[in-house]
Amino acid sequence: MPRALITGITGQDGLYLAELLFAKGYQVHGVIRGQNNPKRALVEATVPEVILHTGDLTDLSSLLRAMSSAQPDEVYNLGAVSFVAYSWENAHLTTEVTGTGVLNMLDAVRLYAGDEPSRVRFYQASSSEMFGKAHDVPQHEKTLLWPRSPYGVAKVFGHYMTINYRESYGMHASSGILFNHESPRRGPEFVTRKISLAVASIALGLQSELVMGNLEASRDWGFAGDYVEGMWRMLQQPRGDDYVLATGHTHTIRDFLDAAFAHVGIADWERYVRQDPQFMRPAEVDLLVGDASKARDILGWRPTVSFGELVAMMVDADLAALKASS
Repeated sequence: MPRALITGITGQDGLYLAELLFAKGYQVHGVIRGQNNPKRALVEATVPEVILHTGDLTDLSSLLRAMSSAQPDEVYNLGAVSFVAYSWENAHLTTEVTGTGVLNMLDAVRLYAGDEPSRVRFYQASSSEMFGKAHDVPQHEKTLLWPRSPYGVAKVFGHYMTINYRESYGMHASSGILFNHESPRRGPEFVTRKISLAVASIALGLQSELVMGNLEASRDWGFAGDYVEGMWRMLQQPRGDDYVLATGHTHTIRDFLDAAFAHVGIADWERYVRQDPQFMRPAEVDLLVGDASKARDILGWRPTVSFGELVAMMVDADLAALKASS
């Protein structure tokens, strides 16, 4: 039975990945920060078979203990301070967790693997936010990285450190440059879930207004459940490498609003939406759209859920949850 260790298991990607690995016959271990983590119950309810270990990406010794206890064949480093807007409010914490945390995890894997650096396969969750002020459209693995947020800068550090450890120590280390991927499990602070939850609430008469920032920013949105399959496929290759995972289609936040409101039968949604400058980014990423041809050709990976299906899935899930709680 193969064994996998996941950091960031409390997030949407961690939960979907754990489910995928269980279905493939893995024993799955997760690293969770703090004994009283409020999301611990969510993990135990969603994937009750998971074996949890206390650890912190800023504490190398705790990661080494988790590695020694889990004895993984594969490590998926999904842990990060992942809310981009927050990274301006606390750039230092974002850098420590999202950037230096990758270095700590790489060192934990390297030290645990000892004389066989490639025996533990490592996945780093890189991000399309690294492209920032994009120099190519669409963006691919060789596109210049020009991050526009502290989060993006921290992700660039982790990305290049993963490449450096692969080249310096012969580690089987891969980075997935994932474009925006969403699901009903996305946190309500993220713009897509903020929209789906508000639209469901407005449709049920529980809310009258949605306050937004920039409606013209464009993103390449896919389904998180598809993207964790790509993560797993990267670690099944004979050697580590970097891969973009994306749909290749871009939509504005306005498009997302169109689709979400239309799904509940509201065509004229502008009367419900108000823009507020406080939700504007200090430095915006205007257009992100990915070229996943390398992943398609080498990994055989393709997204299966369309933009419209994703939006409908998220709105339906929030409608069901609100109805159940009322």
